[in-house]
Formats: sequence, C-alpha cells, structure tokens
Amino acid sequence: MLAWGFRHLPQARWQFLACIPLAEETPGRWRGLNLTWYGLLSANAQALAGAWFLLMASALGVAWPAVAALLAALCLCCLSGSRWLALLVEKKAHTFTVGGAAFLGLILAPGLFWLANQALAAAGQPGAPLLGWCAALVIAYALGEGLGRLACISFGCCYGKPLEDCPPWLGRLFSRASFVFRGEHKKIAYASGLQDRRVLPVQALTAVIFVGAALAGTYLFLRGHFAASLLTAGLTTQIWRVISEFLRADYRGGGRLSAYQWMALGTALWLGGLAWLLPTGLWAAPDLGRGLGALWAPGPLTLLQGMWLAAFIYYGRSRVTTSRVSFSVLRHLV
Repeated sequence: MLAWGFRHLPQARWQFLACIPLAEETPGRWRGLNLTWYGLLSANAQALAGAWFLLMASALGVAWPAVAALLAALCLCCLSGSRWLALLVEKKAHTFTVGGAAFLGLILAPGLFWLANQALAAAGQPGAPLLGWCAALVIAYALGEGLGRLACISFGCCYGKPLEDCPPWLGRLFSRASFVFRGEHKKIAYASGLQDRRVLPVQALTAVIFVGAALAGTYLFLRGHFAASLLTAGLTTQIWRVISEFLRADYRGGGRLSAYQWMALGTALWLGGLAWLLPTGLWAAPDLGRGLGALWAPGPLTLLQGMWLAAFIYYGRSRVTTSRVSFSVLRHLV
C-alpha cells in the first residue's frame, strides 16, 4: 500500500475523491463540496490505529468497552487540538497538525489511563499496567501517523525541500526517489509554488520509519517488554519528527526550532520519563489471541466504523477548495 501511494498519490487526480452538489447557481450549474482522498486516507489510518490500540489493550485483559471510552476521549482531544494548535502556530484556521494532536494525546494519556484503571478496579474488572497502556498508545500512534502520511501526499502538504536547494550529497541520494507533485490545487502549489519540481520525499520517509517503528514496537509489546516497546516507537517517531522538520519546505513557524520540533522534543523526554518511572507491576503477559478475539466482535467493529466515519466527515470535507458542477442530458442516448 505504501509503495502504491508513493507512486500514484502525487498526481493531480488523487486529490479529489468526489464532489457533492450543494446549491444551484444557474440552471444546470451547481456549487459543490469537494470530498478528498486526504480525508479517506486519514480516516483509514485513524481507524487502523484505533484497531491496533484496541487489539493491544484487549491483549492486556482490558474489556473493550473501557478501551472504547478511552479511544473516544483521546480522539476528542486530538481532533480538536489538531486545529487550534495549527491556528496557534501557523495562524491558519482551516488546517490541521498531526504533530500537535499527538503531543496533546501523549501528554494527557497517562492521566486518562490512571483514571480508567481506578474505574475498572471499582467495577471489579481488570485494568492494565500504565506502562502497557502507554506503550499500546504510542505504537498505535506511530502506525496511524505513518499510514496517514499517504493523506499528506495526496493533498501535497508536509512537503520536502526542492532537491536543488539541498546539499549536493542529499540531492544525489534522492535523485531517483524524489516526489514531483502535479496539480495547481495541491498545497505545495498554492502555498509555495513548488509543483512540477523534484522535492525530497519527506512524507514517504516518515511513513516507512513510523510504520517500521510501530511493527518493531508491537513485537516487543507482545513479548511483554513494555518499556522497550514504548521507547522504540516513541523515541524513533519523535526524534525523526525533529530531524524531518529541517528537510521540509512548508511554513512551520518562526525560530531556529519550530514549535512542532519543541513539542517533539518535549514528547520524547516525557516518554523517556514514563519508561523510566512507571512500574510494570505483576501483570499477565499480553495474549494476542485474546486481543484478536475481542477485536473480531460486533461491538468493536461498529466502534471502528464509527471512528472511520467521524474522521472522514471531519477531515474529508475540503475547506480550502470549491467546485462548480454542470449537468446535461445526452440527447442522442434518450
């Protein structure tokens, strides 16, 4: 899937998924609402990340309704935070920031997990070690953001610097693996005028690194190495976020280090502190079979479908483009 996305999504045809006519302006001509591949791919990534978190939390022995409540709380925080942090940093009201959303979610999560354990204990149900909760979330985040970079490619955001503006060795390294974005409606075109030019494939690098970190973290998690899985997924993603910002050409705020880089550094320190301070406790090792059994049930599947739909409605309606749709009858076929 990643290889397909890297090859096709920079093309102009992969920005808009559909158009819904909203209001008739003249006979046969309507103003439309654009639905985007960005929204579809973001929803896919978010639903898969939710499924991954549900699988791992269930493997720890937590009942799925408790996991569902936590997912709802985290999604609410992250979805709202992704817009107001982008407004705060980039001064743009109609954009999102995954980095800011992740920062909020990963900072707030340990407190939510502690409250969940208290509520589960009061109800006589098993909880999970805080370190296990946190590791599961960080791994799911890494997977979701890695796959979500396909959405960035389709929209042409989070783009890298032109190869000619990079150090010669870096330009040569990516001379055969660069991105060329087509279409005047992609963000790289209207924000920076870099369409039709070879740029660093920052989104592809992020996708490969994040998905790889998630898979490695999952392996360690299922072996019961919660601290190692947390650090593998968490530090890999946050350190790469700091590095990748230097390779990007889109506006990231002022200063030598952007606000997003400071967030990533703070998150890395926070996760390192959690791995150091949180005890594992005497808990049963994760049971993959139990996690798969909990996931493959009507309740969790309905929850994930709802997550997908909410994410698509939220991310998929284009706020920065419009369209005009014309209808006519093919008289010769009547």
